[in-house]
Amino acid sequence: MSYLMKGFKPHSPVMCKVRGSLFKAHTLKNMLSINEQQFKISRASSQLSSEKANSYNYIIVGAGSAGCVLANRLTEDPQSTVLLLEAGPKDTLLGSKRLMWKIHMPAALTYNLCDEKYNWYYHTTPQRHMDNRVMYWPRGRVWGGSSSLNAMVYIRGHAEDYNRWSREGALGWDYQHCLPYFKKAQTHELGPDQYRGGNGPLHVSRGKTNHPLHQAFLEAAQQAGYPFTDDMNGYQQEGFGWMDMTIHQGQRWSTASAYLRPAISRPNFSAAEKTLVTKILFQGTKCIGVEYVKNGQRKKVFANKEVILSGGAINSPQLLMLSGIGNADDLKKLGIPVVCHLPGVGQNLQDHLEVYVQQKCTKPITLYSAQKPLNMVRIGLEWLWKFTGEGATAHLESGGFIRSEPGVPHPDIQFHFLPSQVIDHGRVASTMEAYQVHVGPMRSTSVGWLKLKSSDPKDHPIIEPNYLSTERDTWEFRQCVKLTREIFAQKAFEKFRGPEIQPGNHVQSDKEIDAFIRQKADSAYHPSCTCKMGQPSDCTAVVDPQTKVIGVENLRVVDASIMPSVVTGNLNAPTIMIAEKAADIIKGLPSLQEKSVPVYKPKTLETQR
Repeated sequence: MSYLMKGFKPHSPVMCKVRGSLFKAHTLKNMLSINEQQFKISRASSQLSSEKANSYNYIIVGAGSAGCVLANRLTEDPQSTVLLLEAGPKDTLLGSKRLMWKIHMPAALTYNLCDEKYNWYYHTTPQRHMDNRVMYWPRGRVWGGSSSLNAMVYIRGHAEDYNRWSREGALGWDYQHCLPYFKKAQTHELGPDQYRGGNGPLHVSRGKTNHPLHQAFLEAAQQAGYPFTDDMNGYQQEGFGWMDMTIHQGQRWSTASAYLRPAISRPNFSAAEKTLVTKILFQGTKCIGVEYVKNGQRKKVFANKEVILSGGAINSPQLLMLSGIGNADDLKKLGIPVVCHLPGVGQNLQDHLEVYVQQKCTKPITLYSAQKPLNMVRIGLEWLWKFTGEGATAHLESGGFIRSEPGVPHPDIQFHFLPSQVIDHGRVASTMEAYQVHVGPMRSTSVGWLKLKSSDPKDHPIIEPNYLSTERDTWEFRQCVKLTREIFAQKAFEKFRGPEIQPGNHVQSDKEIDAFIRQKADSAYHPSCTCKMGQPSDCTAVVDPQTKVIGVENLRVVDASIMPSVVTGNLNAPTIMIAEKAADIIKGLPSLQEKSVPVYKPKTLETQR
């Protein structure tokens, strides 16, 4: 090493100072760079740990008829953490149902149908086949969703609806695979049998009023040649009988009461109300969480397994489109980045339309007097005290299903009978002693759609049900009016029957009946089918038979929107069944199945009844 030193000359003091300064600057720069890297690593690590703390196995969007079921069933496994997000408020006040009597008193149901506090309060586009009327669509925005607003009628639909679903691509959703989940959900007050459940969370009961007008309606239907059925949710839907209702001990038995409250204290379950989910978060096509607004603050929360949309037939497709899943051309027009082109989102919209046929009653036995202020106070106080009396029922205690004409294989017209008069969704008070039947076709051929109005999550979507757009639908409604008049004209109604209020005796010809339907028919509040379940090869399908959204990962839809086609009846019971069955799918359990359960078929299709 010495030979290297021979030519070495010491540097001047100035040079040493400069070299020293350069060394210090270089060292400082290296240290700053290391610190910056450490800061970035620390920040990323802190972000990851914060995300982990703000992370759940499952996030369910919507505490409605399906969301409450899923929340309960998924948290049965103590290892699964679940967050349930609901845009509306709780359905209790200070933990009390009595303080929220407008929801829990069955007879008070029309209050919330007309109140924006618990209701999305949607409206359709002007309906060009219905004199350009804008139709009102109430949907639940509260714990329990529409099961906290509906008329509490428990109808499952016909066995053939589910066999049709299977043919339409929803494999594994035929009647033998769906019936066990109807039963799993249910405790029927008449006890279990081949069709009814006996130990589920959802209590189902029959009416207790034994009102003479309900008796007259059932008797008149039999006089007109229709059968009596002792269980329209069992062996025989066709005919007239007593309706099942989701009422328990005089109170509305919503999915919040049946499923959500029993699960709320579980340590692996969190629920947030007044929380509007505005966007699904993705990494590429992998769903990782959601963005939401609560108390004016925008936040994110993450799911390490799945996000499940249970917002219903309007909100679920709306949220998919806001998040970049839908028809790519429509999304691009609104400046929404496309995550997955799925043109079926928001399409295939189906609903039940119905009309009220009303008759004046000659005896003061309808609910008219119960709607007078002093009587309402008396009824309300009895219900608040004991959950009994006229406040403890929704009064839709009888109804039926018939076929519109020979050749129709199973019922396509539904009746709900009410010993009262309803005007404009209950927003206008009854004016006289009257009774009515709600009647409408069950499998209309008119199909609509919904689309985003804008990229703002607070804007309601454009809802186009396209009502009465086919000749078949118009003909079926004519039949509804004619067949109802025939029942009301039977001997059983002789001692009660006054003049017809609606349509009125002046409405007789087909043309006059058609005009009446255009002016007076309204939604039965059964929107569905906007995220249709089907095979991935079907370009109109949105979810596969496992309820997974096609084309992305870790995202499901579980609610009435995934029905391939609308069922023969009200939608609450089928929606609960869908969620019960989906919960088993999500848990990786084999589907329940009951083979060879008998279902009634008419002896001949050559006659209408």
